[in-house]
Amino acid sequence: MANHIRQQAKLTVYGRKPRKCNVPINEQGKYLKVSQYYGENVYNYHLSKSLSLEDKDALKQVIDGKRTIDKPLATKVANSVLEWAISKGATHFCHWFQPLTGSTAEKHDAFLNFDNDRAIETLSASQLMQGEPDASSFPHGGSRATFEARGYTTWDLTSPLFIQESTNGKTLVIPTAFVSYHGDALDTKTPLLRSDLRINEVMTKFCNLVGMKDVSKVYTTCGAEQEYFLIDKAFYFGRQDLVMTGRALMGSLTSRNQQLEDHYFGMIEDRVLAFMEEVEIELYKMGIPAKTRHNEVAPGQFELAPIFKDANVAADNNQIVMTTLRNVALKHDFVCLLHEKPFAGVNGSGKHLNWSMSTDTGVNLLEPGHNPHENYRFLAVVATVVEAVYRHADVIRMGIASHGNDHRLGANEAPPSIMSVFLGTTLTQILDSMVSGGKYVASGKTLLDLGARQLADLVKDNTDRNRTSPFAFTGNKFEFRACGSSASIGYPLSILNAAVVDIFEETNAFLEQELASGKSQDDALTAVILKWYGNAQRVVFNGDGYSQDWVKEAEKRGLGNMRTTPEAISVLKDAKKTSVLVRSGVFKESEISTRHNVMLERYIKCRQIELKTLAGMVLKQVVPAAVEYKAQLAESIKKQKDCGADSSLELELLKDLSNYSKSLYEQTINLNTSLDDLHHKLDEETFAKRIALELMPQSVKIAELCNQIEEIIPDENWPVPKFFDMLFIR
Repeated sequence: MANHIRQQAKLTVYGRKPRKCNVPINEQGKYLKVSQYYGENVYNYHLSKSLSLEDKDALKQVIDGKRTIDKPLATKVANSVLEWAISKGATHFCHWFQPLTGSTAEKHDAFLNFDNDRAIETLSASQLMQGEPDASSFPHGGSRATFEARGYTTWDLTSPLFIQESTNGKTLVIPTAFVSYHGDALDTKTPLLRSDLRINEVMTKFCNLVGMKDVSKVYTTCGAEQEYFLIDKAFYFGRQDLVMTGRALMGSLTSRNQQLEDHYFGMIEDRVLAFMEEVEIELYKMGIPAKTRHNEVAPGQFELAPIFKDANVAADNNQIVMTTLRNVALKHDFVCLLHEKPFAGVNGSGKHLNWSMSTDTGVNLLEPGHNPHENYRFLAVVATVVEAVYRHADVIRMGIASHGNDHRLGANEAPPSIMSVFLGTTLTQILDSMVSGGKYVASGKTLLDLGARQLADLVKDNTDRNRTSPFAFTGNKFEFRACGSSASIGYPLSILNAAVVDIFEETNAFLEQELASGKSQDDALTAVILKWYGNAQRVVFNGDGYSQDWVKEAEKRGLGNMRTTPEAISVLKDAKKTSVLVRSGVFKESEISTRHNVMLERYIKCRQIELKTLAGMVLKQVVPAAVEYKAQLAESIKKQKDCGADSSLELELLKDLSNYSKSLYEQTINLNTSLDDLHHKLDEETFAKRIALELMPQSVKIAELCNQIEEIIPDENWPVPKFFDMLFIR
């Protein structure tokens, strides 16, 4: 039966054709340019005919944080939003928020109301601004009793309202923060917004101190690259592990996978391209600037990258990107896998956060300029950020910890769990020479000789890229490469911002002292560079982060290496290390305890689901398949003996299969027993560590035994789709 289902799935996939998507057209039936429909599902108050110029100016001041919104203005905005949403075909609205589950949540309410017996559509100011979901049903880390259910969603005016389309209707989506009855953040948005406010305060002060008097606002910008896998849904639903955990818990690697490096940037297959095109159309409608699409390294792996936006909107946009990828994939008979390591043996998926800081005057504070060795402001910003990563490395590492990311970090496709900074040759030489008292001599632009006059000249960059670094300077931004593909980026962004705020507070105080003593701006900035880079040099590493030599070198430098999530989570119980989060105003002390408990609980639950799923597949699918094939071998041996033929090959196969299956059965029963025993005997923190250090290595051995059995059993007898099916058949 299992064989029949698997073969039928293969035939179904072979017959699939690319699905045509609804490309926007005008009334004449001609295709619209992206610029003609971009953002059509996003509310733009500037275009509202029901808001006066005074209303629009007042609303802009609210969005810029210069005033709060009052009831009369909120009522006018609500009416304008309602008029727009109904004109787009929306019948419902929802407060859309990001609880500590890592995903999003929403509760839909109809615009439908009644004026006596007459049906009407309404959206009040209070409905726009505030909601009340059941807070007890979302992760709260023990910060409240289960019976205390009240929580609030509150409208985030800095993130655009948008229309979400479904098969049979449309919904107005209102981005909101989610807090408890007592005002504690129960989401990822609230801390990120706090961190943005603090970045604005300290960085505006910094800019003003160094002569940028016209700067009145500084904000962080982000572009989150999103990696993902696509497999046909017929194969997906044939694998219990993929459905339950998002990754294949067993599977023998195919002889050809990614070693020829032919999938990376290769031609995109028609069916995949059709999916990508529809994803982009949906994102463009919602004002999300998807810019880049391409094949990634592993077969079946792809990437989407957007244009930079401010960090809060970028975080919201990335949640929409993940939802859109999943939803559109199903329309094309794919399933989109966002797990960090869905298939052992090939590259996993990350989410690179390209991070920078920009002023309201259009200056990127991480832009080196034409002469970076003379740009003291830029060098001071870099040095301060390097000190932030050095001093708060453990907290930053904690911010990207997850059970999925444990499989990816340091696995030869992602940065290691050691937090270090890559600056590149030129920038490192400039800073090193300043600290050592030497003089940096600029080499000038270098043209690469390509040996072919038909090709345009290439100007060599100041530095190569380093894909093995978790935090790499890439020309005019830092790329935080260690984040997992399924992560909500608001959490690591808020922690990174808090770390930067903390050091810039000290930088500003130091600058004030230096300037008050009569030093010039350049001399004062030079002092900042020497102070921070001289202290943090040991966190700068431009070499191969995958090498074991770096692990040893990092230990000599005193850099942390928390390899597992339970190790990283324990940082949240260290008040000295987490004080930066409180001191910066990004988190409350109670919220730190909440996140420790939520992250720990989530790790344990996810691992329990994985281990129980693995055991179930072994006992109900793999072992029965082995027993069935053993019976076939035994019958074959008997028949050959009866006719005097040589059955030594079958005997050898039967012996190996018996040994593997016996060991597999015993180890699986032992894993099940250990999991239950440890859960009942240990506290959660110790239990999580034992899972990471003992049970997960056991599960790897079990998976290896499954793979050995898979390589013996004929293809038609194997009960679940194989890696070949999932990675190569589309």
